[in-house]
Amino acid sequence: MGGERRLTTREAAERLGVKPETIYAYVSRGQLTSRRAPAGRGSTFDAAEVDALARRGARREPSVTGGDLALRTGITLIDADRCYFRGVDTTELAAHYGYEEVAEWLWTGALRPGVRFTAPEEALAAARRAVDALPGHCSPMDRLRVAVVAAASADPLRFDLSEDAVLGTARSLIPTLVDALPRLESGTDRASAPIPRRLWSRLTEQRPDEASLRVLSAALVLLIDHDLAASTLAARVAASARAHPYTIVSAGFGALDGPLHGAASTLTHRMLREVLERGSAAAVVADHLRAGRRVPGLGHRVYRGEDPRARALFRLLEDVPQAGPALRAAREVAATTARHAPLHPNVDLALGVLTVSAGMSAAAGETVFAVARTAGWIAHALEEYEERPMRMRPSGHYQGLRPPQPLP
Repeated sequence: MGGERRLTTREAAERLGVKPETIYAYVSRGQLTSRRAPAGRGSTFDAAEVDALARRGARREPSVTGGDLALRTGITLIDADRCYFRGVDTTELAAHYGYEEVAEWLWTGALRPGVRFTAPEEALAAARRAVDALPGHCSPMDRLRVAVVAAASADPLRFDLSEDAVLGTARSLIPTLVDALPRLESGTDRASAPIPRRLWSRLTEQRPDEASLRVLSAALVLLIDHDLAASTLAARVAASARAHPYTIVSAGFGALDGPLHGAASTLTHRMLREVLERGSAAAVVADHLRAGRRVPGLGHRVYRGEDPRARALFRLLEDVPQAGPALRAAREVAATTARHAPLHPNVDLALGVLTVSAGMSAAAGETVFAVARTAGWIAHALEEYEERPMRMRPSGHYQGLRPPQPLP
């Protein structure tokens, strides 16, 4: 063999982080080449070929007894109760740059101060027609889901997955989604207004002050991405199948819809409103505990201490005069719950304070979350498009009846 280093099946499996059975699947798909061992027992594999497959993103599988799927990414790192985008602390980014600036930098690596995203007239008109046709009781998320499909229908070049085309789609889709929502605040927005200002007018009738807009802007930046959350994984699976950006955002919206992810801020909004109406955080927390429900807005599966995004937003909310009552209610909820469990405020509690104090609906926090995270899904799509197509194809662990079974 000329001194060539060969790996056994078990060694190759360990290097790729998969089961030995998966190695044989890679061989059958043509992803690895095997040779019989000199003694005729088992197969051997070229170490360089195995390493190349690992670099291309061969999946590291969970064991039968549990575990997490891990994917390489250069977008977000969560470490020691801090969150970083491409190595930069997200709270620092939120303090110095706007949503569009951070999104552009996350996509391209280039910072463009003052960059603004604008909606194409044809796509926006299609999105508005679709949104206007919905029943009046529909939620903002219903409208966003319809708007993204309508915008896609107006873009005949949506299947172009070149980097420039995807970036063009991203820059136009986000403002289309925002501007397609019904305007609640009287007056009009300039087409060149930043996304936070345009989104504000779709969330409340109140005119914003500068401090309130700073909170919304920071929230949009902080919520752009958070590693492989459920909606982001859904977006990456779609990108792995080479779906176009509109479909990727639709996949993210689908996974976002639930009380454990994007809609979590809806529950915190309602809880804070109840605290303010009843005048007692203790009574509201007691009702949740008595019913066996978790207290909304507290605790996070990836942070041992306080969610850094919540800490940054609470600091900004202190400068918003009308946020005082809701902010005190949130802190009372956290202090009361801490007597029973060491849980810290998360970003959903901070979003609840913003939406309650600004006279927004309970669904406003989810809308902020969805618009913000759209930029993150696009960043992950751009990353996934560079990987081997269809690489995320888990194998099921069949637990049913063994065949053959009689025809039912």
